[in-house]
Amino acid sequence: MIAVHGVRAVLTDIEGTTSSLSFVKDVLFPYARQALPQYIRAHESRLRSLTADIAATVGKSSLTTQETVDILLQWMDEDRKITPLKTVQGMIWKTGYEAGELQSHVYEDAVRALQKWHAAGLALYVYSSGSIEAQKLLFSHTPQGDLQPLFSGYFDTTTGPKLESRSYETIVGSLQLPAQAVVFLSDHEGEIHAASAAGLPTVLLAREAREASSAYARSFDELSIVS
Repeated sequence: MIAVHGVRAVLTDIEGTTSSLSFVKDVLFPYARQALPQYIRAHESRLRSLTADIAATVGKSSLTTQETVDILLQWMDEDRKITPLKTVQGMIWKTGYEAGELQSHVYEDAVRALQKWHAAGLALYVYSSGSIEAQKLLFSHTPQGDLQPLFSGYFDTTTGPKLESRSYETIVGSLQLPAQAVVFLSDHEGEIHAASAAGLPTVLLAREAREASSAYARSFDELSIVS
C-alpha cells in the first residue's frame, strides 16, 4: 500500500492509469484514423481556424484539404502530442460516442477510488495529452455510467507538455493550491519525474509486471490518499 497524506486534490493521467492503453491504441486511435479524411472534407468550413493552426505548425501560409488530411494522418502515425491533432480526434470521437459506436473503458479499481476520494472531499482533476473534449467524452461514456460529476476540471496539452515540470507548476498555480497538496498519478515515469520536479507528490501506476526505477502501485486499490 502506498500512502500519501496532506493532499487536497488528485491529478490523474488517463492512458494506462485510469483507462486501458489498449482501448486508446486499439479502439480510439484506429476509429479516428479511419474517419479522419471524410470528417475533414465534410467540415472544412467549421475547421478553418484549426486548419490555419496546422499550417502554421508546419510553417506554411495555407494548406489544401488533402495536405491537411495527410499531415494529420502522419501526426497520428507518429503519435504526436500536437494540440490541433488532439482537437480533431476529440471531434471525431464525439460523433462516435453519440452514435453509440464507442464506449470508453475505465478500470473498476479506478472508479472505486475516484468515487471514494470525491466523497471524502478531495478535488479530482485530469491531465492528459488527449484534448479536454476527448477527456470529458471518455469519462461520460463508461460502462459504469457518467463519471464527469466526479471531476472538478481538466487539463490538456494547451497547458504544456506533460514531460516538462513547468506544466505542473502552471496547473497547481491555476488550482491555487501548494504543489505538495496535489498528488499526481501516472503510468509514465517521465511524467512522474516532471511532476516531482515541480514539487508534487506522485504515484507511479504500473499495472503490468515490469522494472521501474521508483516505487509503484499496480492498481488504485493499493493507494491510500487522504487530506
